[in-house]
Amino acid sequence: MAKQTAAKANDYDASQIQVLEGLEAVRRRPGMYIGSTGQDGIHHLIKEIADNCIDEAIAGFATMCKIELLGDGGCRVTDDGRGIPVDIHPKTGKSTLETVLTILHAGGKFGGGGYKVSSGLHGVGSSVVNALSTKFIAEVSHDERLYRIEFAEGKPVTKLEDLGPTDMTRGTRITFYPDTKIFKEFKQFDYQWVLDYLRHQAYLTKGIRAKVFDYREGQENRYEFYFDGGIKSYVKHLNFGKDTLGDDIFYVEKQVEESMIQVAMQYNDGYNENVMAFANNVYNPDGGTHIVGFRAAMTRVVNDYARKNGLIKDKEDNLTGDDIREGQTAVILTNLPDPQFEGQTKNKLGNPEVRRYVESVMNEYFAYYLEENPAIAKKIIGKAVLAARARKAARAARDSVIRKGVLEGSNLPGKLADCSSKNPAECELYIVEGDSAGGSAKTGRDSRHQAILPLRGKVLNTERARLDRMLNNNEIVSLIKGMGVGIGDQFDINGLRYHRIIIMTDADVDGSHISTLLLTFFFRYMSEVISGGHIYLAKPPLFELTRAGNKLSDFIYDEADLDPLLDSQIERRKKEGNKVDSTSERFRQAGYTDQKRYKGLGEMDATQLWETTMNPEKRVLVKVQVADAEKADAIFNKLMGDEVELRKTFIQTRAKQANLEDLDV
Repeated sequence: MAKQTAAKANDYDASQIQVLEGLEAVRRRPGMYIGSTGQDGIHHLIKEIADNCIDEAIAGFATMCKIELLGDGGCRVTDDGRGIPVDIHPKTGKSTLETVLTILHAGGKFGGGGYKVSSGLHGVGSSVVNALSTKFIAEVSHDERLYRIEFAEGKPVTKLEDLGPTDMTRGTRITFYPDTKIFKEFKQFDYQWVLDYLRHQAYLTKGIRAKVFDYREGQENRYEFYFDGGIKSYVKHLNFGKDTLGDDIFYVEKQVEESMIQVAMQYNDGYNENVMAFANNVYNPDGGTHIVGFRAAMTRVVNDYARKNGLIKDKEDNLTGDDIREGQTAVILTNLPDPQFEGQTKNKLGNPEVRRYVESVMNEYFAYYLEENPAIAKKIIGKAVLAARARKAARAARDSVIRKGVLEGSNLPGKLADCSSKNPAECELYIVEGDSAGGSAKTGRDSRHQAILPLRGKVLNTERARLDRMLNNNEIVSLIKGMGVGIGDQFDINGLRYHRIIIMTDADVDGSHISTLLLTFFFRYMSEVISGGHIYLAKPPLFELTRAGNKLSDFIYDEADLDPLLDSQIERRKKEGNKVDSTSERFRQAGYTDQKRYKGLGEMDATQLWETTMNPEKRVLVKVQVADAEKADAIFNKLMGDEVELRKTFIQTRAKQANLEDLDV
């Protein structure tokens, strides 16, 4: 056996090494270039093409970016920039247009003066989209003449054609159709995704007109964005519906060496920080050196001003960065020639010089702002001082909680029925509404890997509470202790004791309210638990239909599924020759002896709860994901904040289709 293995190892030679020509590597491993072949990957194709339009605008050569969703399933992206060159490229002997669209890392983003600043760092976008499309048409206009070339799966099917005079003065127009052999889930593009993407780009690219046209049957729509205020308008949008500490928005735009630094900021009376950082219009959700520089400057400038003006007593400690960030809304945009991101996803900016640039700009200009706006400065510092006091109170409350746990001989809350497994990867924590359902869940569960934490009543609305108040709430404290990750500055995702946290509430308005309260807590104070994919919503059944002739039941989880099931069962019985009485109730016609509408989890015994909602082989779970942090922030502010009118309008406009899943958070 050993000799055979050795022989096979010796067979490994040059003939077994594949060399993929052209864009074949992209088609073989699309996930390496666009992240996935699901819905995110599909829309990443649009982003790759449209980002090139935005780069033209950032460079000062374009004023418009238009995205059209075509009736035949394609997408067309147009700009009025310089247009990709069509002359012969000296190295490839082909037109520059064909070169850019068929060779990875060919483009104007690697030096040579094509772009001083660009979001497409790797220069692979257009060619990747070409490789993953069954049909890809590139049209460019130079000197009022239109040129066209067409591709299929990354390979040219026509030569570059000069189509003659055109009304399109200059620019590039790309039309593509995703390859459904690769994108097997693709049905159609999401208009809302395109709308959100263009809104962001319009805020970040001052003066650009961003347009979207939807030509698909039954979905005809168009929208246009234009924000002359740029990121100042963005901050105003982020603070919509919140009480701000002043109408004025701090804004600075400053050239530092070859980079442009822009910062816009305004405080509100809330308790959460909302700072969004971008480098060359690319959102960096994990921050980076621009955030580090911004925070360092804010801490220094605010403390210096506070002490200079007697707003902090000599004996008092300096305000911490956390104190100063409470209620802060800011957008930081850096445009730089050579951005260094961590990975293809560009989640974090790594350029060390950017910290120095942002810090120096904020040190100078925010100090001026405080001096020139003493009333707002006093409000900002007053809020930070209150946050500092709350922080100290929270620390005392947290220490008390910890000490209490130690005195009881356990860090776990008494109401928690823990599981026997100590492997977090296989452990689940069910957060259950009410003691009655909690009792059934404890009896019916698989105690090896399922833990139960019953909550009594509605938990605290953490959107309107600081940490010190939260730590005086028994239900919140039980949740924190049970999960094992800590809270505030002691939060550590590595301590998570259960890799599935399942919120299990009644399928009614009160149950949805409790779920929303819990999601608010996780979003505001344990966002890493959500982003790590650990939070789920359990879907208990709405109906139980008992079959005629036996004790087996069918469970219906969505009301919309009830009629189709009954219809299919009636048709089946007719085909089998069973007599169907048209005057009897529909569920009896379908072959059921009983129909039960569940109002709450407490109505189920332990066996029913296990079979319908807790059995991994049968249950229905909905994973909670934050597709858009900005939108999620706005929704939680509307639903759980202090502005009653915003919440009233939100409910009234959505009353007919009310559904927790519609929150899209």
